Amino acid sequence: MKMLRHTFASLVLSMAGLACAHAQEAVLPAPNAEALFTSCDPKLHANKQVVYQIIRELLEAGHWERADRYLTPRYIQHNPNAQSGRDAVVRFFTEVLKVKPRPVALTISTPIVAVMAEGDLVTVVYPRTVSTPQGSYTTTWFDTWRIVDGKADEHWDPALKNETPQIGSR
Repeated sequence: MKMLRHTFASLVLSMAGLACAHAQEAVLPAPNAEALFTSCDPKLHANKQVVYQIIRELLEAGHWERADRYLTPRYIQHNPNAQSGRDAVVRFFTEVLKVKPRPVALTISTPIVAVMAEGDLVTVVYPRTVSTPQGSYTTTWFDTWRIVDGKADEHWDPALKNETPQIGSR
């Protein structure tokens, strides 16, 4: 009987969790992404601008030949699908993902929820739509970069092994 009650309680709790997931508020981008990449603090502003250019020139426009402008040679990658090192990251995008250069837009098109900068770290939060057999929902994705001497030196994101990134639309 005790086992039956435990099983029933587990079932009820898991169903309650499903109901909560469907009741969530949609994650929406900020109306002016460019404004999020500014700061009154000159150092934080400069760091945010490095990240803005990484998104605009590398991630959106695919100009990985410009990676040396924005990434250090040792670029430490905490994404399980890409090796560390600037050259390895460039190979990942150009040879594995087959990203081709496109014209660089004046502003980014990637929807952005928030940008936070503290010390040498800049985190960008994006809305992310996930599709399931039960329907789709929004959640968030993030990228965090450590900026050293005006270039990204280290990167974190929540990627899982063998998960293809949704470049430009997170």
